[in-house]
Amino acid sequence: MAHLLDNPAWNALISGNRHLAHGTEQVKLFAADVSPFVGFETPGRPAFEALHALVPAERRLGVMSPGALEIPPQWQVLQHLQVYQMVQEQPDGGPLRELVLVPLGPEHVPAMLALTKRMNPGPFFSNTIAFGHYQGIFDGDELVAMAGQRLHAEPFAEISAVCTHPDYFGRGYASHLMRYQAQRIWAGGGIPFLHVRTDNATAVKVYQAQGFTILREMSICIMQPRPE
Repeated sequence: MAHLLDNPAWNALISGNRHLAHGTEQVKLFAADVSPFVGFETPGRPAFEALHALVPAERRLGVMSPGALEIPPQWQVLQHLQVYQMVQEQPDGGPLRELVLVPLGPEHVPAMLALTKRMNPGPFFSNTIAFGHYQGIFDGDELVAMAGQRLHAEPFAEISAVCTHPDYFGRGYASHLMRYQAQRIWAGGGIPFLHVRTDNATAVKVYQAQGFTILREMSICIMQPRPE
């Protein structure tokens, strides 16, 4: 039986993220300053051709799938990533620490961009904050840790952009932010999930400690239209 998270970008773009969706009835994507992810109702050559007609030559896009896709020749493949898709099947219930979490807004975007550029938790652009629910931990005026939400394939909500400045490793900031995000999602009637690179064993252990289990391995293809 098909699972909503077999095709998470598409199911997000037609449900919880539909207010951010552009495209057609068969192909949907986010604005370039929000996210590179594109969703296909039915992956295949017609979908790739329709996408090719929608985007400029310089646009880099990410296609996520449970298995490898055949990429038509009009697309240039830049990178392949393997990630685990992890789901928290029941609330963790662990207590939150007494840490001050600051809701992050447009005024914090420069600091968010600086932190994500340094730590590379995944694609983060000038308007990625449109996904919402970003919270940060500050040391004075410096943003030192953050996490938020990305794909919202109702009822599943993806925790994303979890990162901590290296000078603040070992303080449990990422675990605290993860727990806060997961509890917020459960309280709203959702189910938390996330994606993590298969070679990031440390992060996988952090997530498993909070009750996340590996649902499947996913492939992410980063591509752009091939020059004519």
